[in-house]
Amino acid sequence: MLEIKNLNKSFNVGTVNEKHVINDISLTVNDGDFITIIGSNGAGKSTLLNLIAGTYMPDSGKIVLDGKNITFSSEIKRAKDIGHVFQDPMMGTAADMWIEENLALAYRRTKKRSLSWGISNKEREIYKKELSRLGLGLENSLNKKIGLLSGGQRQAVTLLMATLQKPKVLLLDEHTAALDPKTAAAVLTLSDQIIREDNLTAMMVTHNMQNAIDYGNRLIMMHAGRIILDLSGEEKKNLTVEMLLRQFEKASGEEFVNDRALLS
Repeated sequence: MLEIKNLNKSFNVGTVNEKHVINDISLTVNDGDFITIIGSNGAGKSTLLNLIAGTYMPDSGKIVLDGKNITFSSEIKRAKDIGHVFQDPMMGTAADMWIEENLALAYRRTKKRSLSWGISNKEREIYKKELSRLGLGLENSLNKKIGLLSGGQRQAVTLLMATLQKPKVLLLDEHTAALDPKTAAAVLTLSDQIIREDNLTAMMVTHNMQNAIDYGNRLIMMHAGRIILDLSGEEKKNLTVEMLLRQFEKASGEEFVNDRALLS
């Protein structure tokens, strides 16, 4: 589904602040993979997702999605194939628009537009059905402004918007990090449910090592812009946090440094 070959990305090139964030990464993501990504501070986790989404352009390398070279395609062109949910619940939705209006924007993302903005009853039934999956009662609040929702509710709607048109790849960039523990657990469970029920291909950056172990069929660990561990199957299933830390130290030659991960 997704092929990344010899990808490189640096920032502030030619200055004293030059930083090589992604260093010659190659990765094959198979159709239906749910990959969790964890790593040390500044490992390049979010940058990797942003390169896939088209937010940043690589310095070199290639990104191929479903057989199509998208390396230098714009973020807008990739949006029909890539769903992206960010850490900040305020991103990805329009606060002053109703829930149904936000969903309409996502629903019509891959469709031809007309001069008419009106939302049909048929569309509303689709939105109600999809919102009911969230288990938050929002299917009865279509005319409520998104900005009035709690952070967890808003992130759940953002997740729904990102998957409404069944993207080829779903990118989750620490999408529960800004939520309280109970709400974060609920949104994470919901994410896993949607990925499994819709058979989506997904990549999720997380700072929670136990979540990285518990969710998905593959676990990738990054360090200094490189992938140093890629675990799946029984090897991933039998992992503990302590084992993961030992494997990191063995692969990198350093101690794991990520304050948020260790605290969680």
